[in-house]
Amino acid sequence: MASESGEIVAVDRGHAVPLYHQIFLQLREEITSGERAFGSRMPTEQELSAQFGVSRITARRALDELAENHLVERKRRVGTTVVFQSPVKPIQGNIEQALDSLLTFGRETKVKLLEVETVPARPPIDEALEIPVNSQVLRVVRMRGLDGVPVGHFVSYIPAALGAGMTRAKLKSTPMLALLEEAGAHIGSARQTISATLADAALAAILQVDIGSPILRVSRTVLDTKGVPVQHILAQYRSDRYQIRLDLNSPASAEHLL
Repeated sequence: MASESGEIVAVDRGHAVPLYHQIFLQLREEITSGERAFGSRMPTEQELSAQFGVSRITARRALDELAENHLVERKRRVGTTVVFQSPVKPIQGNIEQALDSLLTFGRETKVKLLEVETVPARPPIDEALEIPVNSQVLRVVRMRGLDGVPVGHFVSYIPAALGAGMTRAKLKSTPMLALLEEAGAHIGSARQTISATLADAALAAILQVDIGSPILRVSRTVLDTKGVPVQHILAQYRSDRYQIRLDLNSPASAEHLL
């Protein structure tokens, strides 16, 4: 089962870990990674109950545990909002070099299209794309592999207008950034958060790793040259098959290169 944020959700009813704590772990990951931003609204008990297929009591316990860990604040008649603020400060990077790297990765790996559907944007997707809640978005789930081995699992959300011309054939063969440019979106910048997580049963099966294996989790919102979000993607990579490298230079050496 997949959440509205696109992350694979595997609530294991036979696991020793209580269901409410499994849901807590999923939501905690979304909050601490920045997927659910400070001040954003959390799902209600009823929404969580429907999303995970559990009782409202179980959903309430998951939200209560988030509050006990000072990640959210719960108020009557207001709801539950995120109060966690990451202490991490953003590092500026070169968008052109990053795009070149992503396009090269897209062309060198083989893609397997898993799902394509038009869905209503729910939190936190509507917030990431800066569109009204329930706006139509194209949800694309793909898996990329190299030399016959899965490398990463990707869930992309694109505003419906931009995704209208993205056929299944194109999604099977063309990097998403290239498709966005083809649709008229001129990429200008991106916001990206990199964190670590563990493979649950569903993700482990897709990436062919053991349950609990370390996973590199990348949440990225791509913006056009006017600052309008055109894609939100959650990418989860096998840590033994993929790494992110940053080349850092001192200001002096950077000036010397100009």
